[in-house]
Amino acid sequence: MFVRLLLVLLALAAIVAGLAFLKYRQIQTEIALFSQPMPAPTVTAAVVKTSAWEPALNAVGTVRAVQGVDLNNEVAGQVKQILFDSGAKVKQGQILLRLEDDVDRAELEGLQAAERLAQIQLDRNRALLKDRAVAQGDVDEIAAQLDQARAQVKSRQASIEKKAIRAPFAGQLGIRQVNLGQYLAEGSAIVPLQALDPVYVDYSLPERHLAQLRVGQPVSVRAAPYPDRSFTGKIQAISPGIDQGTRNVLIRARFDNPDLALRPGMFARVATQLPVQERVLTLPREAVTFNTYGDSAFLIEETNGKTLAQRRQIRTGAVRGDEVAVLDGLTEGDRVIVAGQVKLTNGQEVSIVSDSDEAAAAPAQPE
Repeated sequence: MFVRLLLVLLALAAIVAGLAFLKYRQIQTEIALFSQPMPAPTVTAAVVKTSAWEPALNAVGTVRAVQGVDLNNEVAGQVKQILFDSGAKVKQGQILLRLEDDVDRAELEGLQAAERLAQIQLDRNRALLKDRAVAQGDVDEIAAQLDQARAQVKSRQASIEKKAIRAPFAGQLGIRQVNLGQYLAEGSAIVPLQALDPVYVDYSLPERHLAQLRVGQPVSVRAAPYPDRSFTGKIQAISPGIDQGTRNVLIRARFDNPDLALRPGMFARVATQLPVQERVLTLPREAVTFNTYGDSAFLIEETNGKTLAQRRQIRTGAVRGDEVAVLDGLTEGDRVIVAGQVKLTNGQEVSIVSDSDEAAAAPAQPE
């Protein structure tokens, strides 16, 4: 019995010793892994270069029609004819709608008859006046009656003319807002009309830029429906006053719009072009870390055979697309980190790879 108990204890001791040895080896392996140095993070670098720089003053604006109105009627009446389609292009003076005018035309015929009668009486009395058969007062009275008849005819003709709604200028119509047979009170909306070529873009800039603005200055515009297209125009007018609430100056630029791509009310990103500056230091926008306490970039330095990332405070200028102008802190030929700098610390060793190397290392996408 004692021998059997001793054998069980020895077996248990062997099992415990084996488990302890395995745990010891596992701990030693983990310690060895953590003690190995971490590989240097891979980053992409770019060279600070000098280039010709065309600065611009950026703003947002609104597209407006050179001429745009909501057509309405001056006199009340019932719609007799609709001579246009929604969205149609019309010419200046083209009749778009007629109101019922039968009663006016009948009254016009009566007034024209009275005018003819007054003209006949005046001609007869003037002939009789030569023979002293009538007094000069009778002739003057008939002449006044003729003038009154003519004025009544013109008034009725004007009333009839106002019942024919015409396009005041050439342009494109909007959506029709009336129906045949509908009674329209004075000033009822009929259809909007917009002249779309050319168009205006109204925008504002801070007053500090006023000295850099002039009439005829080139302006470019981008709109959301056409992200890859830029429209070019020129400043047509600069407001003579400054808005006291915003301290901004209002600017209006004119753009040719032959394909009617720009529409009134459209949101526009405006860039007012300034004179070209030669030899301006630039670097990719992604290389700059923008902060409230100052902008910075990671400069690549070679020290004791190691490639280190050193944070450098810089002063940036205007932004043009994906490039930033560097005013101070870097020199031409400096290498800065463009991608991979988010988790870097000052003085950390890095491994530089080119964009082409990263593209080659990326796994192919299945078709």
